[in-house]
Amino acid sequence: MGTLEEVRRIWAQANGVCFDVDSTLVMDEGLDELAKFCGVGKEVQEWTKKAMGGGVSFREALKARLDIVKPSRQKLEDFIAQHPPKFSPHIQELISELHSRNRKVYLVSGGFQSIILPAAKRLNIPVQNVFANRLKFYFNGDYAGFDESQPTSSSGGKAVVAGIIKNEYQCQTLVVVGDGATDMEAVPPADAFIGYGGNVVRDSVKEKAAWFVTDFRELIQALDS
Repeated sequence: MGTLEEVRRIWAQANGVCFDVDSTLVMDEGLDELAKFCGVGKEVQEWTKKAMGGGVSFREALKARLDIVKPSRQKLEDFIAQHPPKFSPHIQELISELHSRNRKVYLVSGGFQSIILPAAKRLNIPVQNVFANRLKFYFNGDYAGFDESQPTSSSGGKAVVAGIIKNEYQCQTLVVVGDGATDMEAVPPADAFIGYGGNVVRDSVKEKAAWFVTDFRELIQALDS
């Protein structure tokens, strides 16, 4: 994963930054919040814990949790309208600072594009820079599954997205910032990983990340190092 000095140097010169969304860009977990809104929060959280314990693929866990929630198009729209994004402290200043330096910012998430886009819009991140899962609905608005062709719907998806950003978006140096092991797995092809623990600290990430921060102001200050 490189040394702290190497990661800091890459961060200061990177022309692209990928942020995870749940528990990184925003303070909560989108699917858990949607489940609570639909009245099945406890059941979904139990599944999330089971998935975190390993032995279950990301796609299998995603499918199982969505089969419990079964959000209709209307329910999803109501949720989005009533739940404006709760940004992590200082993330807005950090992204604004990156944009002012002409750094490209991407959002890469195992969550859902429709829930993430309002946050992206407020941060001036274009839709084409958001990589996330897509829910599907029947013509009557009932839940019809999710788009399994999206790389973020399966294990290792964030590394696939990092490769797309580097190759198709001509991003020479890419840094991934996130709270989870799936973010760390995007290096390579991404050039460096910075662990974030401002909302939740995952021990495996804290132990393995060369650079682990709990305050985004540290990353703002390090842009000039």
